[in-house]
Amino acid sequence: MSDAATVVMALGALAGAWWAHPLPLLPVAVLAMVALALRRPAALCLAVVLAASALGARAEAGLHPPAVGPFDGVVTLVGDPAEVAGAVRADVRIRGKRVEAWSRGPAAWRFDDRLAGEQVAVTGELQPVPAMARDRLARRHVGARLTIRSVGAWSPGNGPSRLANRLRRTLLSGAASLPPDRRVLFSGFVLGDDRGQRAEITDDFRAAGLSHLLVVSGQNVAFVLALLAPVLRRLGLGPRLAVGLVLLFLFGVLVRWEPSVLRASAMAGLSLVAATLGRPASTVRVLALAVTGLLLVDPLLAGSVGFGLSVGASAGIALLSAPLAAAIPGPRALARPLAVTLAAQAGVAPVLVPVFGGLPVASIPANLLAVPVAGPLMMWGIAAGLPAGVVGEPVARWVHVPTDLMVAWVAGIARWFGALPLGRLGPGHLVALLALAGLALACRARGRRSVVRVAVTGVAAVLAVPAIGAARPPAVDGRPVAAGARLWRTGGATVLVVDDLQASPDRLLSGLRAASVRRLDVVVVARPGLASARDVEPALRRFRPRLLLGPPGNRLAGAVVPAAGSAIGAGPLVLAVESVTPRLAVRVSPRAPPR
Repeated sequence: MSDAATVVMALGALAGAWWAHPLPLLPVAVLAMVALALRRPAALCLAVVLAASALGARAEAGLHPPAVGPFDGVVTLVGDPAEVAGAVRADVRIRGKRVEAWSRGPAAWRFDDRLAGEQVAVTGELQPVPAMARDRLARRHVGARLTIRSVGAWSPGNGPSRLANRLRRTLLSGAASLPPDRRVLFSGFVLGDDRGQRAEITDDFRAAGLSHLLVVSGQNVAFVLALLAPVLRRLGLGPRLAVGLVLLFLFGVLVRWEPSVLRASAMAGLSLVAATLGRPASTVRVLALAVTGLLLVDPLLAGSVGFGLSVGASAGIALLSAPLAAAIPGPRALARPLAVTLAAQAGVAPVLVPVFGGLPVASIPANLLAVPVAGPLMMWGIAAGLPAGVVGEPVARWVHVPTDLMVAWVAGIARWFGALPLGRLGPGHLVALLALAGLALACRARGRRSVVRVAVTGVAAVLAVPAIGAARPPAVDGRPVAAGARLWRTGGATVLVVDDLQASPDRLLSGLRAASVRRLDVVVVARPGLASARDVEPALRRFRPRLLLGPPGNRLAGAVVPAAGSAIGAGPLVLAVESVTPRLAVRVSPRAPPR
């Protein structure tokens, strides 16, 4: 098959997985074998479409709870437990079915320090997945929810899980001397573990287009293989392939088989097989075959945003980086990394724009400055982090001095560029950029350098348009910035009212950033209690409002409890306090003009 045919086959697998229509597998398998025997690419692509559809329907049909009602038994952790809104959540396996487990209070304290692969005895209640969360949880193969009441004994799980967890704990114990925020980022860079990250940090990396650095990707896999290359080169072809595949498997267990890890490991494994057989394949072919195989094994990956971003970035780099590097004028040392950055951003745009509302302009310069440091950070984190964890302090502190500096650099780039009001590229901007890029490539091929300069100037102009819009944010009147949070802004005054926030704190920060909020004059937290305080704490730390209002019983430092019936001015806005119990209710309206 040609490279183009493998791409068509991968797209067919994606379409079939989305279709997910129940079909008999035997005729499809026969069609595939006949197509392979007769070397008919079109027939093979059709077989892949039908197979992905049939397997997708079976995967969706398997998303049902193992039972409903009381549960008392042993669960196997599929993922690492993470704190969410005061509770601890983790995906577990019960009798072959994946279940989302939630625990609170003393049960959460005993559940929180466990790791994926370990087995834990629990008691609780199994329930069906709520209808509103069914589609989201289906992407993780979750078909039920378990509310844990008590946690008992635990065991370390199978051999690979024991080894992976021992390595994870060693790496993290060696980094104990790092400041807390940098230690959490180190865990994200090296292991793809985003647990414990403050909402402000998550928002900074998202706004700067650097979120991909906090998940394990193909770059991590490549660095691991590069570290082990001196050992692999000493082996024969067969042992080299076997050891390489085993290392890829163990690395996947170590970093928890996220969708990006699946894609990167599949590509690395196919490349090892191709090299062993003496049949090197292009990156496009390897990517297409990896996507096809993964979608046939797990058709639910078709709905995974992480998988789409990983595949999109790889496709963009494989297809666009070389021609863009040739078309960009200037020194090659700058043109090549800029071309890779632009190609990756173009590849992820079809996923980022509809899902997250746009592509941050800041991602281009931020990636140019952060990625060259993130690579050495990943390699040093693994190569030096393990010995540091073994020998402990004070040697570990000195070993991680370079780690501290590199983490601080990348975090600073994310914070600085994330704060710049450069705006986001929407669909219209991206269409204009694609047209200008195509014009530049076509004109360069014909030697018309003057037109190339005009196209490059046009690209810079298109990138500047979102910044102009972000610098002049429009007035808003009760606009939702997140589920349960509304924003008022007029005449330089900004008021945020949070009432039963249904989104995560980092989503609230993202909503405020999307609304081009630079300051908050008044924040109203309508409900009392610790949960409400925890929801708005990141926004309060970031914006430090002039006035914070809360109801009686609030857990907000520095909050003022207003009197019912009072009116509070905020520039051209007035907050009328209608009631303070059981929740603080205010009505925000423009100040009446003087008579």
